[in-house]
Amino acid sequence: MHMSWPHHSFSRRRALAAATGFAAGAVLPLADAFSAAAAPARGPAPAAGAYTNPVIWQDFADIDVIRVADTYYASASTMHYSPGAPVLRSYDLVHWEIAGHSVPVLDFGAKYDLNGARGYVRGIWASSLAYRPSNRTFYWLGQIDFARTYIYTATAVEGPWNRLTTIGTPYYDAGLLVDSDDTLYVAYGNTTINVAQLSPDGRTQVRTQQVFTAPSSVGTLEGSRFYKINGQYYIFVTRPANGQYILKSSGGPFGPYTMRQVLLDLRGPIPGGGVPHQGGLVQTQSGAWYYLAFVDAYPGGRMPALAPVTWTPDGWPVVQLVNGAWGTSYPSPAVPPPPRQVTPMTGVDTFDGTSLKPRWEWNHNPDNSKWSVDNGLTLRTATVTNDLYWARNTLTHRIQGPTSTATVELDHSAMRDGDRAGLALLRDSSAWIGLERDGGATRVVMVGGLTMDGNWNTTGTGRELAGAAIQGSRIWLRASADIRPGAARPGTFSYSTDGTTFTRLGPDFSMGNDWRFFMGYRFALFNHATQALGGSVRVTRFELSTP
Repeated sequence: MHMSWPHHSFSRRRALAAATGFAAGAVLPLADAFSAAAAPARGPAPAAGAYTNPVIWQDFADIDVIRVADTYYASASTMHYSPGAPVLRSYDLVHWEIAGHSVPVLDFGAKYDLNGARGYVRGIWASSLAYRPSNRTFYWLGQIDFARTYIYTATAVEGPWNRLTTIGTPYYDAGLLVDSDDTLYVAYGNTTINVAQLSPDGRTQVRTQQVFTAPSSVGTLEGSRFYKINGQYYIFVTRPANGQYILKSSGGPFGPYTMRQVLLDLRGPIPGGGVPHQGGLVQTQSGAWYYLAFVDAYPGGRMPALAPVTWTPDGWPVVQLVNGAWGTSYPSPAVPPPPRQVTPMTGVDTFDGTSLKPRWEWNHNPDNSKWSVDNGLTLRTATVTNDLYWARNTLTHRIQGPTSTATVELDHSAMRDGDRAGLALLRDSSAWIGLERDGGATRVVMVGGLTMDGNWNTTGTGRELAGAAIQGSRIWLRASADIRPGAARPGTFSYSTDGTTFTRLGPDFSMGNDWRFFMGYRFALFNHATQALGGSVRVTRFELSTP
């Protein structure tokens, strides 16, 4: 349904508070789907042929997961980052790479360009990824700003992705189903769950109908995923952020539906993290089922975790547990050998070629006239501001958990007076290490105190906490981040003038673990002007490493 932003914020805040132990929600007197069918206890250490959770220790939330032949794909939320809706690829459900993005540019209004307004915590929310065998096409579907729904299509996940249509009904937290007769259906809504049928070409809505309302004893339900399994229709819904439920219909996509609890307040696999929830179900080539959920694990974000699923004789899913919890380790899925190894999400990027690799996303849409890749990344100043949150062309990279370090090699010879360039730990409370060029002299500084309020307005533009004069035209900047959840964690900064010996600069930066920004901390490369445009920096190497 069309909800206001305050309504949504309130429901998320209330539910997430409950998930962190401040309140406990009542449940319907339905059979606990895992109480009688938990997996045998397994030891915490992964054995040969086992995997560990989280399967991706990077921020990929609101996952939709599908299989096409021998390949698995997943999509995730990216809010205000551009390009949006990354598509991940795997051959075994455990090892993943970023293959592309379904939404090439967030052309949904000036706020996504940092043009007079800002799109923080808007944009790409929970959306859906599907594959239509009849035309061998991938479909991405999502609503923007509670105003309308967009559908993009591509014949390969790497792209190009093109907008197929815009639909006036905002399909909130939608799941797209390609039925066995090729009809397209969408399940969507918050607490009131609806099903829409699309036209055969997927461009228009044929009908929409309310099919279920969550009982008050359960409260908020959202995050729909839509399936047809053994002739039955299922809508997989989450109670944010501590429960998962499933609706089942034997009478067709429009119901009637009955509900069963899948999990509630289940201990997750990340110490200090939340309850695995949302995400989606997927079946392997051999017929086994898995649930790819995410775990709230701030300050890093929401991390994907995988668990096997079995089914009761009457057709309800059962998450397999380890010692009464979502396992930190399970036997690896039985799948064919992969055709190749996936591209790691960590390691070195020298910005070879002429385009960015899909691991990168901009903070809002970039000004494409102010950056280039040509065996190195050039960032020309695109904004005159003293506020990093307003600066265009800030390029972000997810942090690898539980701890990781980003090191960037930067040529600053073309900076101009008033320019600020560097490497940030970016969120609603931020800090950075970088360069200030003033009066023809260059200093390396550590800056803290960049803050936003709960409406994502800037409340602090930062203050220098440490600095030193430097010579030459090249510098190596380093940021290390501890994103283990459960408490505020330290970020630290250092620099080098030779690429070998690094000097710590400034105090620890406390990385906040509040959930309300939704996205986790990211490493961010930036270059903006405070006086006039015209300066630039060149990034020749970026390395993301773990201990």
